Amino acid sequence: MGLTGTALAIDAGNSKTDVALVAADGRLLGTARGGGFQPPVVGVGRAVDALAPLVHSALARAGHTGPVDHLSAFLANADLPVEEAGLTAETAGRGWARTVSVRNDTFALLRAGLPDDGERVGVAVVCGAGINCAGTGRAGATARFPALGRLSGDWGGGAFLADEALWCAARAEDGRGAPTRLATALPAHFGLTTMRELIEALHLRSLPGHRRHELTPLLFTVAESGDPVARAIVARQAEEIALLATVALERLGLLGETAPVVLGGGVLAARHPLLHDRITRLLAERAPKAVPQVVTAPPVLGAALDTLDRAGAEAGAYARLRGAWG
Repeated sequence: MGLTGTALAIDAGNSKTDVALVAADGRLLGTARGGGFQPPVVGVGRAVDALAPLVHSALARAGHTGPVDHLSAFLANADLPVEEAGLTAETAGRGWARTVSVRNDTFALLRAGLPDDGERVGVAVVCGAGINCAGTGRAGATARFPALGRLSGDWGGGAFLADEALWCAARAEDGRGAPTRLATALPAHFGLTTMRELIEALHLRSLPGHRRHELTPLLFTVAESGDPVARAIVARQAEEIALLATVALERLGLLGETAPVVLGGGVLAARHPLLHDRITRLLAERAPKAVPQVVTAPPVLGAALDTLDRAGAEAGAYARLRGAWG
């Protein structure tokens, strides 16, 4: 027999996946966490297959097997409508829930930052490993971007910033670029002396490529010391975040109204003063009624709140669910 009055919430990002089993009264019944969700690397079917152990684990922790009433999945790499449709069909075929909805994972961050009563309109910008923006307006209007990297006009995100720091440091050392402390700070982080040594280590993979992500917080440290090259990179990232938010607000007809701008992802959640303060200033100039807020709650909270929205939950259920995540 199916499990009634419950729903599954999934937030699957590039680096980690969270699954939660939620009751319609807001109780958190079970959770599970796993690795990243990457259909472009392993294929849609295998990517969804990898969700199965997490779904079963979350159900088992509550003593259930399913199916549940609904599954709200907010997934990385669900960037285009055709991708959302394919992922919806693949997920629905697993029989985990009677109904299934799939959206890009940026919408989970947005829902986590929106109020639980009244109009749920606003914009979210996520800057973690990558960068994306999504918004909701009145009458079901949405604003979003393909978020496919440079191919779709994107600039920024943690991985991009690490590469930009490497690029500037390499050119500084060999004379093609402006001097910057990045040229010594980056190799020193790995116990090396020169950028040439770091380039060789990354190219020959004596230094694992995944360790590049360690350079992003180092970039901010060098920027905060006053280095002009590093500061310029941070300033450009702030510009892109403010631009995404402003364009999305304009598309939704919210530019002249009080509306939340939800900021999240590892880079923004760190609240680096140079980045955060510049974003705030830019938004005050371009969207003076926007209300920026950093959300550090796990995005799966947004997915879980979405299940309550769909169930027509009472106000107490929202408070109970948010309380479960502190």
